[in-house]
Amino acid sequence: MLFWEAETPALGEVHHLVVLCYHLQHPSLYSPDGLREGQRLLAMFLDEGRTPQQVVKRQRPRVASGQRQWKITARPGAHGAYERPISWTMWAGDVIAGGAQNYCENVRCWAASIQAALRLFQHP
Repeated sequence: MLFWEAETPALGEVHHLVVLCYHLQHPSLYSPDGLREGQRLLAMFLDEGRTPQQVVKRQRPRVASGQRQWKITARPGAHGAYERPISWTMWAGDVIAGGAQNYCENVRCWAASIQAALRLFQHP
């Protein structure tokens, strides 16, 4: 996926979703606080339609490393995790299987599928 973005820079328009989706499906890469923040970011992008630039501007004071009192990435003894397994309906491999020509659309579908799965998880 990163190769496609490097080869065709226009595909980078969904890079923020790629990174976020991958991490949300691999929560141990985040700290517990980072995992909650990742879920908030997904909602900002999908529900509020915010761009990465808007999110950075809005979040900068709250998440600046010199300001925040919490870690984004996992640390020994502090890994993000969901309370129970989540049934994901789409993975990075599905995005790749759709080919580079459908990359941006498939990344957006991946993000929407993650948001739907998280909502089902939170409100079964």
